[in-house]
Amino acid sequence: MPIEKVNTLVVGGGQAGVAMSEHLGQNGISHLVLERARIAERWRTARWDTLVANGPAWHDRFPGLTFADCGPDGFPAKDAVADYFVAYAEKIKAPIRCGVDVRHARRIEGGSGFRVETSDGMIEAQNIVAATGPFQQPVFPGLIPADAELVQIHSNAYRNPDQMPEGAVMVVGAGSSGAQIAEELMNAGRQVFLSVGPHDRPPRSYRNRDFVWWLGVLGKWDMQTPGPGTEHVTIAVSGANGGRTVDFRRFAASGMQLVGRTQRFVDGKLHFASDLIDNIARGDANYLSVLDEADAYVLQNGLDLPEEPEARTGWPDPDCLSTPIRELDLKACGVTSVIWATGYARDYGWLQADVFDPSGKPIHNRGISNQQGIYFVGLPWQSRRGSSFIWGVWHDAKFVADHIATHQTYLDYAPSDAAATI
Repeated sequence: MPIEKVNTLVVGGGQAGVAMSEHLGQNGISHLVLERARIAERWRTARWDTLVANGPAWHDRFPGLTFADCGPDGFPAKDAVADYFVAYAEKIKAPIRCGVDVRHARRIEGGSGFRVETSDGMIEAQNIVAATGPFQQPVFPGLIPADAELVQIHSNAYRNPDQMPEGAVMVVGAGSSGAQIAEELMNAGRQVFLSVGPHDRPPRSYRNRDFVWWLGVLGKWDMQTPGPGTEHVTIAVSGANGGRTVDFRRFAASGMQLVGRTQRFVDGKLHFASDLIDNIARGDANYLSVLDEADAYVLQNGLDLPEEPEARTGWPDPDCLSTPIRELDLKACGVTSVIWATGYARDYGWLQADVFDPSGKPIHNRGISNQQGIYFVGLPWQSRRGSSFIWGVWHDAKFVADHIATHQTYLDYAPSDAAATI
């Protein structure tokens, strides 16, 4: 079988891969996008049934297309998001080849570019863009033995309450996924225990503006580096049920039991850190800081936005906060299942190149690696805080594609005969 050749190979056909294809095409760079499943597959099959986007439709989109069946202030359902990227790929005529798995990519010894082994044959490319995103391998802590009398799943395998066995549910992790899943289970009549770690908890909206608008006008989307120790801070935010601020005290008032970070499992009991009060306080401080900055911005700029004093009126502390639970006998409490909403790890095992630090994190500057011809798109904080959002990925992809095109102009340069004789 002949080896297929292309200037730039993009690995991954999700939002990052589609964005890269648009910008590479606009720069006249021949390219191919490989996707192991379908376009934006994880939106369809690695999310729960009722998931919606965490940002409103006017904000979380590419510039060239709006959502077809969702108003600008609505939160598109997961399948609508996947359909959006399919439609966008069709709109820009992206050369995406689905059902192709990339197995290995190595630099060609004694030559330029890379040789890539795929499930559909060999490909040679001058550039490789890893557009597989940050959600590659579910992190499944081994705290509870697999042979324990419990059903254990990662949040990426959760679909709906009916999927879970009868009984109470322990949800470990209170970021956006954990908080939304825990609330859905509680609303379905389940007893829920939620393990809450350190987190930020912004208001869903304030003074008739969504929090994404506030982060925009306050310049927070353009923060280029996270604060010390905040690169991987969990964000508890939700667009579910039309969008509502995540409030753990409200959860507790409705019957949910809050506990601190899960530490260990011994003799049928889960043990928790004594950090629940501090974690809730940190989320409160983040929430109030956004309100304070928003109020200051309104005053400074003379905006006519309605005041919202009730936003500062919180729920009272529940018993589980004033007297935190430090250990839980799962069987005695009727817990029959555990959902680990504990995030994801990177997996770049297919890319055989010295472009990673000892922890496996890509070494890059705005997506440009330390090795010629290798690029990344779709990373958190790739260029700014907004990189994790759909629109941020689009802008990051433009920067990378422009760099590839600029470098190609140098490679294509050939001196004129006159210049060559001087």
